[in-house]
Amino acid sequence: MSKIVLALGGNALGNTPEEQKQAVKDTASSIVDLVAAGNELIISHGNGPQVGMINLAMDAASKSEAKTPQMPFPECGAMSQGYIGYHLQNAIDNELKARGMAVPTATVVTQVVVNEADPAFSNPTKPVGAFYTKEEADAMAEKGFVFKEDAGRGYRRVVPSPKPVDIVEKQSVEALFNLGHIVIAAGGGGIPVIEKEGTYQGVSAVIDKDFTTAKLAELVDADLLIILTAVEQVAIRFGKPDQKWLSHLTIEEATQYMNDGEFAEGSMKPKVAAAIEFAATKPGRKALITSLDKAAEGLKGETGTTIADL
Repeated sequence: MSKIVLALGGNALGNTPEEQKQAVKDTASSIVDLVAAGNELIISHGNGPQVGMINLAMDAASKSEAKTPQMPFPECGAMSQGYIGYHLQNAIDNELKARGMAVPTATVVTQVVVNEADPAFSNPTKPVGAFYTKEEADAMAEKGFVFKEDAGRGYRRVVPSPKPVDIVEKQSVEALFNLGHIVIAAGGGGIPVIEKEGTYQGVSAVIDKDFTTAKLAELVDADLLIILTAVEQVAIRFGKPDQKWLSHLTIEEATQYMNDGEFAEGSMKPKVAAAIEFAATKPGRKALITSLDKAAEGLKGETGTTIADL
């Protein structure tokens, strides 16, 4: 039996609530396969399409005749955690019942501490929300928002993408985990907060979900981090005639390939970096990168890319 933290990509969950309801049925089947094999699971997930949808809806509503107040970005992230968590736990519960398995499932709305001095705060790069004209962007910039022109399509708000430092609800997540619950936590990289004057305060930022998942796996002392993506294995020279799929990498090898620019920014690179971070925290820990439908085979060593010094 292994203690596993599993990272689902937000794009695998569909672009609308209805698409998501359908997508999580297949997702739940693969997740319950892992539980049926005797593993304990914490599940994190991306929220790119979902939080974008919420943010766009709130932006549109704020420009309507109703003049709905704009929703702060941390609250948009919390909304996405809630409704994605609901869909996931509902689908997992239904799959468990269909198999006669009595395993409780719970979603924890999760805050993730970031460092206010993180260099990312001085260079916001992550685009969120709607497109605006220059005049609209200039007007909103007076409220402290940062906008950048986006490929000739207009101006979009950009927010920082700092690294995770700690997880506020880690004790709650671990307590549920140790009681045998399937726990859904740290969705979308978590709701970013900073510590100020003894309190946690939400900030407008997007934390990479793979780095947060690696931090969560470290804090709950998981044996294995599984990062799910669109491909079955990691490759070097990806998309080229001499492309090579990789089944196992040492931490040193993975780091060298990453430093050589083998993995694309915003795609495979953060996944490999997060896998390295987790595997390097303690002897015996390993990370697996593979696709959702191959997770069970990956656990058996039949596919996927394992990063570990074993």
